[in-house]
Amino acid sequence: MKKITAGLMVLFTLLSTFALSGCNTVRGIGQDVQRAGSAVSNAAK
Repeated sequence: MKKITAGLMVLFTLLSTFALSGCNTVRGIGQDVQRAGSAVSNAAK
């Protein structure tokens, strides 16, 4: 029983880590797109 609980804890930790790193990557892409949009907007002015 302890092995199952330990395995679930490890699985939950790994899934949480991947989810958080994925959010960070998506946020970084959003920031890059925003900067590119600002550059285009400034160039148009």
